[in-house]
Parts: sequence; structure tokens; C-alpha cells
Amino acid sequence: MYYTIYAQDAEDTLEARLSTRPAHVERLKALVEQGRLLVAGPNPSIDSEDPGAAGFSGSLIIAEFQSLEEAKSWADADPYVAAGVYETVEVKPYKKVLP
Repeated sequence: MYYTIYAQDAEDTLEARLSTRPAHVERLKALVEQGRLLVAGPNPSIDSEDPGAAGFSGSLIIAEFQSLEEAKSWADADPYVAAGVYETVEVKPYKKVLP
């Protein structure tokens, strides 16, 4: 089943986000290689593809896991969590309907 992982960034964490990004992306690439990633990306803090110094307010990941517990465990192990980038992380089941 798919699960949404929505994370809200803590204040003033752009530098930590940028320095931790390679490790974060590597985990996502592993999901791609396994055919389990539907979509992933950050939420810019402003209405722009490149928010610059404004940074990001959070991230959304939709990926396939065996259970809610597995999805939560995967999300808890994210390098952004360890680096203090994410202030909160919410994991919920997701049912893909379209397209």
C-alpha cells in the first residue's frame, strides 16, 4: 500500500537541509530502484521553483510500504529527522485513484 509522509520543517533549517540533502536523496533513490516511490519533493516557502534563501517549509513523499509501521519506521530514519530539519512528520495510508 502507498503511504504519504508529510514533514514540516523547523524554523531556520535551510543550511541543515542543504548539507543533509545528499543522504536524504540516496534513500529516495533506493525506493525508486525498488519501484516503490510514487512522488517526492519539497514545499518551497514562497511561490517559486527556486525559493533561494526563503528555503522550504516541508516535504511530501508518497511511497509503497508493507505497513503503516514500516512507513513510520522508514520516515523516522530520514537524515532530515536526525539533522533537526523536520519538526514534525505525519505518515498516513494513501489510496492512489488518478491518473
